[in-house]
Amino acid sequence: MTKKKTSPPAKSNTAAKPASFKASGAAPVAEGRDWIDAELEDAFDEELELEIDDHRAPFNVKELAAKRKKSEIDRKVYFRELFRLQTELIKLQDWVQHTGYRLVVVFEGRDAAGKGGVIKRITQRLNPRVCRVVALPAPTDREKKQWYFQRYVPHLPAAGEMVLFDRSWYNRAGVERVMGFAAPDQVEEFFNDVPEFERMLARSGTKLIKYWFSITDEEQQLRFMMRIHDPMKQWKLSPMDLQSRVRWEQYTKAKEEMLERTNIAEAPWYIVEGNDKKRARLNCINHLLSQVPYDEIPHDAIDLPDRVFNPKYERKVLPPNLYVKKVY
Repeated sequence: MTKKKTSPPAKSNTAAKPASFKASGAAPVAEGRDWIDAELEDAFDEELELEIDDHRAPFNVKELAAKRKKSEIDRKVYFRELFRLQTELIKLQDWVQHTGYRLVVVFEGRDAAGKGGVIKRITQRLNPRVCRVVALPAPTDREKKQWYFQRYVPHLPAAGEMVLFDRSWYNRAGVERVMGFAAPDQVEEFFNDVPEFERMLARSGTKLIKYWFSITDEEQQLRFMMRIHDPMKQWKLSPMDLQSRVRWEQYTKAKEEMLERTNIAEAPWYIVEGNDKKRARLNCINHLLSQVPYDEIPHDAIDLPDRVFNPKYERKVLPPNLYVKKVY
């Protein structure tokens, strides 16, 4: 349980810079550091909760989980670098919005390879109006009759937006192919069309970055076992995930052909090794930042206006039943 905050309301990304923050009757910068430290402490607690959830193992798989190789990166280093990279992501977001840049990031890979964890850390402190996550369900009967890419096009970014695809049009080269949801001629048509589709995106000024997350057979087995026996993680498992264990080699062959036939200069593939979750997150975010020529956008100093005070206004007393019970 996260302790109750006693600090002032959360500040915006811009207001988090004490040197440029101004307010009527504001405290000196030295005292303002207490506010910032409190915010950083909350950020640390939030990330620590996520890490605990990652490593929490149900009783009946604790012996199996004990065999897992611990992350090679020091916890303090991990947190320091994660917060630094997330600060850079905020700068990237500001630059994308300011310049009208269009950015698409595709996350593909083995089931349980850590895509969701990376996406969560990327979006954790960003504005959801600027950075959106797209995770489409199985296609409807009508969508199955459309041009294959048609259901993805409406989710592409407008100017000043970032879109992260948690699985994408590459479903056709992976799960649809292996599970027999797409006929061989449909798969071949996809391989012929997708390079030109992505070149069209590039010509339109949309930057496309593609990541494939890779883990070993043993690590995937462990993560699946933890999900099977953990009621808080069972929702992450689907029949398709379980079939990916049975058809490991088929998925491997499909991946190899997909990488070979869709690795184009305008949108190359980048492989993220995911056995070590912490390293995978830091490496992927660091690489993502290196792919966009962003600069820090200067912001005007923020002046907090004085509250308008009306001495004749008397605040009404609300009924107690409207308030959430203070259990904690």
